[in-house]
Amino acid sequence: MPEDVVCRVVGGRAGRTLRQRARGIDPRAVVPLRRPESTSARHDFQRDMLDPVLVRAALLDLVAELAERLRARGQIARGLTLSVRLADGARVERTRKLPTPSGHTEDLRTAVWRSWDALAFQRARVRRVTVTAEELTAAEDGPGTQLSLDPEREARLRIEPVLDKLNARWGHTVVRPAGAYRHAS
Repeated sequence: MPEDVVCRVVGGRAGRTLRQRARGIDPRAVVPLRRPESTSARHDFQRDMLDPVLVRAALLDLVAELAERLRARGQIARGLTLSVRLADGARVERTRKLPTPSGHTEDLRTAVWRSWDALAFQRARVRRVTVTAEELTAAEDGPGTQLSLDPEREARLRIEPVLDKLNARWGHTVVRPAGAYRHAS
């Protein structure tokens, strides 16, 4: 009886489609999800920011968030774009290619800070910063991992999956770089 009501209200072919989908029948082909080609994170300041230490802390937090997102998706970035919105509404962008495609926080941080330093702001009033990871590819399609002779870097790279698991379980802001804490006393 309820089926007749649905058919009368919706009518014709649409009624049959609705009834089929309600029963879990969907003849459409399954299309695998495509991974995104870029991803970004942004931070809006409550007021015009003049303190470069606080801007760097916001950038570090954005980079940590992006790197965590890339690793969770199994992707690496080939380039980064830093976009800065100033108090007067002007927007400045810098794009930098990474020497080696990467999803590691340290590599992304280095590229973003070099872009920030290249802007050479003296007393700029910053309103918003945005970091975009571009030209994303699957990590398994990347160049692989080159062993380094730097034990400190190797230790940081080994700890990243553990930090990702903690952040996935307890939230993004649980474990992050110390420099990302903007209100530390």
